[in-house]
Amino acid sequence: MKTTPTGRASALWPAHRRVTPVAHLRRASNVSHAGSAACKDTNNRGHRRSNSWAICRASQGPDGPSSEPQAPADAPRSSEPETLTTRAAKLAAEIVASPIFYLVAGLLAIKLVASTGEDGATIFIFAALPVTALTALSKSSVGKQVQEQLEAKLPQLQAAAEKTRAAHTEARRQSKWYGPSRPRLPGPLGSAEHLTGAIAGDAGFDPLGLSKEQAAFAKYQEAELLHARWAMLGVVGCLVPEVLALRGVDLGEPVWWKVGASKLSSDLTLNWGGIEGFRIAGKQGIGLIAACQAVLMGGPEYARYVGIRSLEPVGVFLPGDQNYPGGGPFDPLNYAADADGFVEQAVKEVKNGRLAMLAMLGFFVQAAVTRVGPVQNVLDFLADPAHNNIFWNLAHLQL
Repeated sequence: MKTTPTGRASALWPAHRRVTPVAHLRRASNVSHAGSAACKDTNNRGHRRSNSWAICRASQGPDGPSSEPQAPADAPRSSEPETLTTRAAKLAAEIVASPIFYLVAGLLAIKLVASTGEDGATIFIFAALPVTALTALSKSSVGKQVQEQLEAKLPQLQAAAEKTRAAHTEARRQSKWYGPSRPRLPGPLGSAEHLTGAIAGDAGFDPLGLSKEQAAFAKYQEAELLHARWAMLGVVGCLVPEVLALRGVDLGEPVWWKVGASKLSSDLTLNWGGIEGFRIAGKQGIGLIAACQAVLMGGPEYARYVGIRSLEPVGVFLPGDQNYPGGGPFDPLNYAADADGFVEQAVKEVKNGRLAMLAMLGFFVQAAVTRVGPVQNVLDFLADPAHNNIFWNLAHLQL
């Protein structure tokens, strides 16, 4: 802190500031204590220098000297109480950011689209509405208030998140699925020395050494989780329509790999679950369907690219990391609070995801070889195992 020739403090306390790092707050604490002495000195002399006013405000409070204890320097600055508007805006942001929202909002969108005559422009607007609404909120005055209130609470939120992460680390240390004594693949398949069992599903498999570098390791872990989660959704999406069709439900085209060709070659209408009218863009051409998919997925993909703090401009704090963000949108039931359960569920997720990726690979090969869907493949195998199996099909494959 600089001083004048008379020894009085000349530093200014910022009149408006956001939450700063702890080190800055501690420096501000020293300024505040020095400022108190400077204020007493100027008051005793009967005058006050204009550049000492902010220091006096910081050390005495808005109404002059006070006998009440001052908050510690590293304590977070209190924010203005939440108004009904900012509380509603924050809640709306959490809802729109949640994957569950897209399931529930789809039901409402179906009704609204049907009432407008399934106009293409209306359908596209509905698809773009979630991302547009979040963007508009982040740039509005209400959004700025929501963000400022979140920033004031960040120290407490980050401390709670760090406590949860520490509990997860301890749970991994004690779990049989992590660490050097974890189960591995047999022999050289599970002997990669650079894999230490720090993440879920690490069975020591990396024969090509692709993840020796830490940056590559993180990239491949994220890619595996993304593909695993998409594959689990994809397997369900491939099987359920075919099962429903075999039960007599009219879906238009139930076989997953034939749907795109059917839409391109005809005016096929696709209804969810075979319920007439239960659709959003199922009556439209494949171009509009692709456009809706792009805007629906563009927002979440951009948020994933930006990182874990991408939703803070709309007041949503995610306590986890890039792969397991957590918080209200992604962990509404707060499973992360149970550290032992969380680390075990992470192992189950990646194991089921790997199985789903293999299943999707099987679906691709079966579609190319047998020209039918996966459910029909199973029924054919059960009817005649000797002639409907992978070995027979490959032996009689006609290229």
